Amino acid sequence: MPPKTVNVRVLTMDAELEFAIQPNTTGKQLFDQVVKTIALREIWFFGLQFTDSKDFPVWLKLNKKVLSQDVKKQQQPLQFRFRARFFPEEVSEELIQDVTQKLFFLQVRDSILMDEIYCPPETCVLLASYAMQAKNGDYSEESHKPGSLVHERLLPKRVMEQFQLSPDEWEKRVINWWKEHRGMLKEEAMLEYLKIAQDLEMYGVNYFDIRNKKGTELYLGVDALGLNIYDRSDKLTPKIGFPWSEIRNISFNDKKFVIKPMEKKAPDFIFYAPRLRINRRILSLCMGNHELYMRRRKPDSIEVQQMKAQAKEEKQARITEKERIQNEIERRKNAEREKEMLKQKLKSLEEQAEHAKRDEKANGSAYSDVDEDSDDERASLDEQSRLTKELEEKRAQAEEARSRLAQERHEAEEEQKRMMDRMRYEQEEKEKIVQEIEQARRHAEQKAYEAQQKEIEARRLEEELLEARKKVMETMNSGMSNAYNHPLGEFNNDEDESDDEDNSSSRNGRGVELQTNEHASRHEEDRITAAEKNQKMQQQLMALKNELGSVHNPHKATENDRLHQQNVASGRDKYKTLKMIRQGNTKKRIDEFESIDQNFRFFIRKQKKKKFKIGRVDSLSLNDRRDLDRQKRNDKQTAEDIIYRENLQSKGIDKYKTLKKIRDGTVKRRIDQFEAM
Repeated sequence: MPPKTVNVRVLTMDAELEFAIQPNTTGKQLFDQVVKTIALREIWFFGLQFTDSKDFPVWLKLNKKVLSQDVKKQQQPLQFRFRARFFPEEVSEELIQDVTQKLFFLQVRDSILMDEIYCPPETCVLLASYAMQAKNGDYSEESHKPGSLVHERLLPKRVMEQFQLSPDEWEKRVINWWKEHRGMLKEEAMLEYLKIAQDLEMYGVNYFDIRNKKGTELYLGVDALGLNIYDRSDKLTPKIGFPWSEIRNISFNDKKFVIKPMEKKAPDFIFYAPRLRINRRILSLCMGNHELYMRRRKPDSIEVQQMKAQAKEEKQARITEKERIQNEIERRKNAEREKEMLKQKLKSLEEQAEHAKRDEKANGSAYSDVDEDSDDERASLDEQSRLTKELEEKRAQAEEARSRLAQERHEAEEEQKRMMDRMRYEQEEKEKIVQEIEQARRHAEQKAYEAQQKEIEARRLEEELLEARKKVMETMNSGMSNAYNHPLGEFNNDEDESDDEDNSSSRNGRGVELQTNEHASRHEEDRITAAEKNQKMQQQLMALKNELGSVHNPHKATENDRLHQQNVASGRDKYKTLKMIRQGNTKKRIDEFESIDQNFRFFIRKQKKKKFKIGRVDSLSLNDRRDLDRQKRNDKQTAEDIIYRENLQSKGIDKYKTLKKIRDGTVKRRIDQFEAM
């Protein structure tokens, strides 16, 4: 009897997919099914997310069976979300496929509308105009009448509440910008949206609660550019930064996280997370972001080069097709105008001919009453006949022109049909090539999987051999132990994000040596924002900001609004701040991180609340300085100081007495004692 299948529902940003999987289906097999269905090749940015039994969002581990993970199995079908896990540095260079750009656009747009990414009000209006262009194309007064966008989700709720404007007034401001995007393709509008969104301070940042050695509560921000330290009250402005090129090793042991820098003289960067789950997630994000950071600073792989070349061809084909359609539309408009002119001319000629016939008839009846031999009257009749003949010839010419126009239109339609057939054939050929490449990739992956299985089998045999050797050695020499002959345990590349306190084996440290080039480019520190690149956009944003200022309700402003205004007033943006917080060597920044004192920060905030003007510590009163110095001296008294005093004063133990004591007994007894800890 075949095993019972399990139904799975995967929600992407714009679709709902359903699959039937086997009980032994791995996360990678399900992930491959999803990306194949949506024709996605830039898979390194994405992952499958689900909510575990403790209602925590967790990423599906690709190398484990789906059903062996903490999925809510009582929900049928099983629910997963296909989301971006890692973000690019520069969207215009890294996002190649249209489907990738669309998925990022939809996810970032939702994050901004839900206020997960802070965005200034004037920038929200600009982004809303690009979102409407991406959804509906060019603005049309016939299709988009006043009030048609009222039910659209245009702006964050925070922005709508801060200003005394009605939905109709917001709609007018969005439409004013939307009109300027005329002629822009939907794909181009999505990319322009992302170019502006990537300059926002909270774009692509994952925040984690941490503490330094002094217990100061801080935020750790992990993103595509490195690690940043934030004050708990400010998620917009990092205080200390470490680019990925300065990090060579990352590890954790229980709640302690250790980062080893490239600089030899620098101490380890150590912080503490409140839960083991947090450290596992930090490790996973660090590994992925670091790998992508270093990959960007190397030449593109063959696969990426092929994808970029194909995307370039498709983009050029879209531009060519757009120009052809525009030319065809213009040509048809001209043909319609010419046709209308010919119709009017023909109508005029017909009226003249009809008028001439009536005159001829009238003249004919008059001729019967006059002398037929009158030369003058005969000449007049001949003239009327000639005019009638000319009118008939012009009428025939007009008919011929109309026939020729119809023939040209038919030929144009035939040419368009042939062109569409040719494009369809070329598209089928491209799809065929893509399928062949995909088959080759799957074949290579299958070979790699088989090689990995063989390696695992060889490692298992090696472990069995070492275990057998250990037993033989123990039998031959019971006084000696070869415990150090055990092979080192290998950790799964896909970190378990569970938080099981009883599973002590899963709480041990893990060291990951990163392939780091300390001389890698740090060009991100010299980047400028999209608004700075576009002077017109900058002026429009400033004008809208001034306009909104007159209807702003300051009591509705959030803390992020105030922090953003402070940054703007100081002339800081995302990249200028990044350059500033990375100044100095690594050791200086680590020392600065470890010296952040919770009590000192609380003391300063307390004095500010009392409206004390504090520029430096020297400006405090004498008693306040004494309290602060006393607190600093107490902080310097570490646990090592206390243990040292206890050993020296209470027990009379020094270095050599301790050494003698811990070497007592046989080697076997000491090893057994070590393993029993």
